[in-house]
Order: sequence, then structure tokens, then C-alpha cells
Amino acid sequence: MSARTITNGCAPVRSSSGASRPCRSKRLWRYVIGSGWKDYQATGAICGIELPAGLQQAAQLPEPIFTPSTKAEVGDHDINVSIDQIVAKIGADKTNAIREKSIQLYRQAVDYARARGIIIADTKFEFGVDANDELVLIDEILTPDSSRYWPADEYRAGISPPSYDKQFVRDYLETLDWDKTPPAPKLPFAVVEKTMQKYRQVRDILLD
Repeated sequence: MSARTITNGCAPVRSSSGASRPCRSKRLWRYVIGSGWKDYQATGAICGIELPAGLQQAAQLPEPIFTPSTKAEVGDHDINVSIDQIVAKIGADKTNAIREKSIQLYRQAVDYARARGIIIADTKFEFGVDANDELVLIDEILTPDSSRYWPADEYRAGISPPSYDKQFVRDYLETLDWDKTPPAPKLPFAVVEKTMQKYRQVRDILLD
């Protein structure tokens, strides 16, 4: 197994490109946006976590919130679940370790990006366990597919801010008569090209 140890001040978590059993996906929210905004509008909460009344779209939360989900089958959306459900599946120790490491990784990424004029509004980390039952960080990490990247100088609450991620694709799909079930409609080349351009832009900004 190819592995890289990530040490950020607490128990190490390895980043794995080899075989591991998927555990759960975890999304970190710092801004009320996307499906979190829809959830908040309907329930006043994000994934069951109560938030103050009267928040605007893209409002910044005081602290990141941690929301677990199951790893969906290919082609399906991940399914939000409660912390208690995660504890019942993998135990309190692993659940707490995943929560602490997710928030720690997110904070470090946020600081790095903000120094370069980018807001990471939310992101998703996926974890698994290896053959020794050790926790590993798997799949994509902090990509524009799994994160929302906003230019800090164009951010304001009350709108869906400009972004360097797949929001461009989401916005296009919202214009179609599609019920969000597979198969997904084919994307026009112009949409694909524009999305690739946005991904390259944020890559160049963050690696400069």
C-alpha cells in the first residue's frame, strides 16, 4: 500500500492510494451554501444541526460544522446520517478521531487558501480502514470536485458567490428538465471547457 502520514498535532492519519475499506464521508461546512442552504431553508438546520434563524445564503458560520454521510453506490448521491448512526457502525473512538482530523485538516487548508485570496467554503473528506484496522484518508482530497472555492474579494452573503469549482456544472444542470436520477445528461463541450478552465485557475492560484 502506498501511504503518506499526515501529522497535524494529533494521532496520525495516513493518506492511502491502495486498498482500504471505505468507512464514511464527512463534509465540513463553514458557509451556508449548496445543499446545506436548501436544508437550512427547509428545516433551520444542516443535517440536523440547528443553526440560528435568519441566516442568508452563503452566510459564514462561527465554526465549521461536521456532517457525516454514507458512501453511496456509484452514480448515487451520498446519504446524510446522524453522528449516532456513525458511532453505531464504527464506534465512538473512530468517529471522534475522524471528526477531529477532518476539522484539523480543513482548518489548515482554509488558512493556506485564504492567504492566497481563496475561501474554501466547504469540503469533503473520505476515510477508510486498512487491513490492520487503522484509519486512512482515501479518495480525492480538497479538489474542486469535493470542495467549494470562492475568490475572497468577491464574496458576500446573500448570493451564491462566484466559484472555481463544479458549481458551474450544477448551475447548468439546474436549467435542464432533469430529475437528478441516473443517467445524467451529457454536458456540452462549452460547459466542460469552462469547468476545466475554473479548475486550472484555482490550481494556479493555490500553487503560486
